[in-house]
Amino acid sequence: MKVRTIVKRLLKHVGGVPRTTLLATGVAVFLSTALAASPAMAVPKGEYAAFADCPLSNAALTGCVAATTESGEFKVGTQTVPLVKPQLLQGGFIENEETGLLTFVAAADGNTLPKTPQKVPGGLSGLVNCTEISNFFERVACELVFENGATGVNATVELAAPASSIGLNEENLLFSKGTALSLPVKVKLENAFLGSECYIGSNASPLKIDLTTGTTAPPLPNKPITGKVGTITTRAEGGILVDKGNSLVNNSFSAPGASGCGGVFAFLIDPIINAKLSLPSAAGHNTAILNGKLEQTSAEGAREHS
Repeated sequence: MKVRTIVKRLLKHVGGVPRTTLLATGVAVFLSTALAASPAMAVPKGEYAAFADCPLSNAALTGCVAATTESGEFKVGTQTVPLVKPQLLQGGFIENEETGLLTFVAAADGNTLPKTPQKVPGGLSGLVNCTEISNFFERVACELVFENGATGVNATVELAAPASSIGLNEENLLFSKGTALSLPVKVKLENAFLGSECYIGSNASPLKIDLTTGTTAPPLPNKPITGKVGTITTRAEGGILVDKGNSLVNNSFSAPGASGCGGVFAFLIDPIINAKLSLPSAAGHNTAILNGKLEQTSAEGAREHS
């Protein structure tokens, strides 16, 4: 990516952000782009260790990204899951110099969105009432799970499409307009009783969440919510751009019903969970709020510090 191309893109929006923010962004991009590439394909170290899984072997790579969600919530239907454990999104991107469009590239080991279980409030009892299960054997199995104390349920967000389907728009993120990050995902509900294939959404029918740092315009009953750009600084002598304290939000996506819950008894358990959570859930009934930080550097900078 040429420096003058980046600066030209940023200058188009000089009226939309403080000059200090624009200057920090311009300096970070300029210095990181100016770093020379190292012939070795080792893992970035030191201050660049956050980009250890950047796919640097891709010769066309423009930059590396490491984003961490530190707090927030994920609400689908009537169930809200607070985001307590840090959730990482990592990889790189290739920028089309003519259009400015970015293509996301999967992490070096393919672990672009590491599986991070989040505890579901209320556990299994919040999703399934054993007495509602008509099949005797499945009802007994459900009761045995409760008697053994194995009632905790985790929700894990997984990618439901290749990493190239992730949408990333730096200008929208920095200037609070449109979609900054688009994620096609599915949510796995994990518990011994629910089995290993209990999902809300699937590869064929994902939850498509278009996140913004701006203000949403959801259908009722949800009301508009507003994200936040955060504080933009640099580190590593300007080689790494840091957006700390950002908030990406969306409350206008729809969610399909749960499927595969309860193993061979899914035909009994799926309807119970869907009824309990009001799934499928139309747009205007679901919310995603991701609070955290984003770090970015050039591919050349990451290679130089490997």
